[in-house]
Amino acid sequence: MAVKRSNITSFDFFPGRVLARKYEVIKRLGAGWEGEVFLVKEQATEIERAAKFYYPERNPRNKNLLFYAKKLHKLRQCAILIQYQTQETITYKNESVSFMVSDFVEGDILDDFLLKQPGKRLDLYQALQLLHALAEGIEHIHHMREYHGDLHTGNIIIRRHGINFEIKLLDLFHWGKCTSENIHDDVLNLIRIFYDALGGQKFYKKLSPVAKGIICGLKRSLILKKFRSAGELRDYLETMQWPE
Repeated sequence: MAVKRSNITSFDFFPGRVLARKYEVIKRLGAGWEGEVFLVKEQATEIERAAKFYYPERNPRNKNLLFYAKKLHKLRQCAILIQYQTQETITYKNESVSFMVSDFVEGDILDDFLLKQPGKRLDLYQALQLLHALAEGIEHIHHMREYHGDLHTGNIIIRRHGINFEIKLLDLFHWGKCTSENIHDDVLNLIRIFYDALGGQKFYKKLSPVAKGIICGLKRSLILKKFRSAGELRDYLETMQWPE
C-alpha cells in the first residue's frame, strides 16, 4: 500500500496567530531540513519560547521529535544545550503536525556574529575564549556518553557576557551510540570553528604560533595526536604556555 506523501513544505504562521490554543506566534526564526522554528509567546505566562515545527515527512510517527526530546532531557544538565520544555500537536492543512517547545535563547548565530566583527573575524584572545567555552560544553556532553555530530559556525548561538561568551548549541545529530570516532569528529569540528573564527585560510599564514599550535594545519592525525577529547583540548587551553 502506497504511503501518502505530505503536501507540507513550509509553515505560513503569521504573527499573532495562536497555535494549540496556548502559543502566540511572534516571528519565524529559521528553517532546516526537518522543519521550521518560530518564536512564540506562551499565553498563560507570557514567556517567550522557541517552537520547532516538523515537516510530517521528516518526522514519521513522531520519531525524530521524540528522539530529540529524550536526548535533550538526558542532557538537561549540560549548560551548553537549550532546554526542552514540551511537545504539542496541531492540525495544519488537514495534516497532523508535531512541534517541540524549548527555551528561547537570545543571541546571534556565530556566522552572523563573525560578520559583525572588525575584519569579520575574532582576534586571538576572543577566539581562544570561544574555543574554551565550546570545548568545556562539549566535554560535558562527552562525559554523558553522547556527542553532537555536526558542530559548525551555523548552529551555534553566541552572546557576549562581560569579557566572556555565552554559548548555546542548536540541534544534535545523534542517531547511534557514541564511539571514539564520534568524539574525535567533535574535537576536529571544534578546531575547525576556531580556525574559521580567526578568518580561515585567508589569515592562516599570519596567525601566531599559539593559534597554529592548536589548528595543526587542520590535519586530522596531528590534531588527534594532541587532543583526543574535548576535555584534553579544554585542559590544554587552561595550561598552555605562551611564548616570551
